[in-house]
Amino acid sequence: MARVWAANVSTNAPETPVMNRNDLRRVDLNLLIVFETLMHERSVTRAAEKLFLGQPAISAALSRLRGLFDDPLFVRTGRSMEPTARAIEIFGLLSPALDSISTAVSRAADFDPATSTAVFRIGLSDEVEFALLPSLLKRLRSESPGIVLVVRRTNYILMPALLSSGEISIGVSYTDDLPANAKRKVLRRSKPKLLRADTMPGPITLDDFCARPHALVSFAGDLGGFIDEHLEKIGRKRHVVLAVPQFNGLATLIAGTDIVATVPDYAAAVLTAAGGVRSEELPIESRTFELHMAWRGSQDNDPGERWLRSRIQMFFGDPDSL
Repeated sequence: MARVWAANVSTNAPETPVMNRNDLRRVDLNLLIVFETLMHERSVTRAAEKLFLGQPAISAALSRLRGLFDDPLFVRTGRSMEPTARAIEIFGLLSPALDSISTAVSRAADFDPATSTAVFRIGLSDEVEFALLPSLLKRLRSESPGIVLVVRRTNYILMPALLSSGEISIGVSYTDDLPANAKRKVLRRSKPKLLRADTMPGPITLDDFCARPHALVSFAGDLGGFIDEHLEKIGRKRHVVLAVPQFNGLATLIAGTDIVATVPDYAAAVLTAAGGVRSEELPIESRTFELHMAWRGSQDNDPGERWLRSRIQMFFGDPDSL
C-alpha cells in the first residue's frame, strides 16, 4: 500500500524536516528490513531466525539503527523487547514504504512457471489442506515442477499475524479481521454436512441428532461450536464425546460407531469418497460459510503470486466464484 507525501506550502505552518534524497545513500535498506522484523518479533533471537542471520549481526544492525534514528528504538522488558514511541512512529511510516518498494521490484520481475524455482509460503486451514490441496498440488507439479511450496497451518485467529509478518503471502481459511493492507476474496460458499458411519436407513431426525454422540474437529481443543449455538437458540443441545485437531483420519475414527460429525461440504466429499462413511443434510437449518483467500497487499501485483492465486482460485473455488 503506497502512501503519498505532500509538501506543506503554507508559510505560517511549522516546517517538517525532510531527508534530502542524496542522504538516502547512507541508509542501508537491509537495516530497515531488520527493523521491520524486530517490530514483528520483539526478539533478537527470533529476528535472526526469521532473516537467517546470526544474533551478532542483528545486534550490530540494531546498534546502527539506533544511531541512524538517534533513539533506543527497543527497550528490554523481561524476555521481550518493547518498541519506543519513536519506533512505533517510524514503523507506521516505514511499513507501507517497504510494501511500495517490494511492489515496484516485483513488477519488474518476470515469472515463468515452467522454469521458476520460487519459494511460495501459504497458510491453509486444516480442512482446506486435507480436502483441496491435493488436486492443486498435482496441477502445480505439472505446470511448475521447480517451485517450492511451504504450507503453514492457519485459521481466522492466526491468519492476521502470519500475513502481517510475511510468514505467509497467501492464506485460505474462514477469516475475520485482517491487516489493513491485506486483500481478500470469497473462494466458495460452503454448507456443513452430517457425517455418519452407521447403517440405519433414512436421514437422522433432530431428536436422533441431539441424542447421538458427536465428534468435532477443533484446532484449540474446544468442545463447542456454531452447531451448539444454533441448538441453544431452539432449546436443544448435543453431546460431544470426541474432539480431534485435524480432519485427516476422522472417517476412520468414527467408522463402526454411532458417532456423527458435522464437517464442511467439501471435506465431506473427500471423507466419503474412500467409503465407510456417508454424508447427508443436517436436520437443522444452518448458515452458509464463506471460505476466503487473503493475501498481502504488497504482493498484489507480483507475477508469481498472481499466478499462484489464480491456481488456488481454480482448484479451491466453487463454480460461482470463478
